[in-house]
Amino acid sequence: MFFEDECHLLWGDICGYVWGNTKERIEVPVINERQRQTYFGALNYYTQEFLLQPHKKGDSQSAIAFVEYLLAQYPKSRIALIWDGASYHRSAEFQAYLESLNQGLNENEWKVTCIRFARL
Repeated sequence: MFFEDECHLLWGDICGYVWGNTKERIEVPVINERQRQTYFGALNYYTQEFLLQPHKKGDSQSAIAFVEYLLAQYPKSRIALIWDGASYHRSAEFQAYLESLNQGLNENEWKVTCIRFARL
């Protein structure tokens, strides 16, 4: 199972938002301090491996590219993503991608399952 979140950093920001242990400092290298930064990240819950990938912006195409990256890293695994309610996570383009990816499979066999994180 993976936990996914994205981090937006702007030039001069002193902090961003990421998933992680609140008792440990998480550092994300900033590629270009003068531009907005968007990162997709996932934690492999079982191995504790964290995968991070920069993108030009948060949109459906970037979300699809990140899922493709995860599938390439774990080609024999089924992936469950728990993420926020960003509009592009729910977009028609992304939903069509998931449907094509999981086409013909029973729900318990899906290659990728996305679960929307509900904030309390």
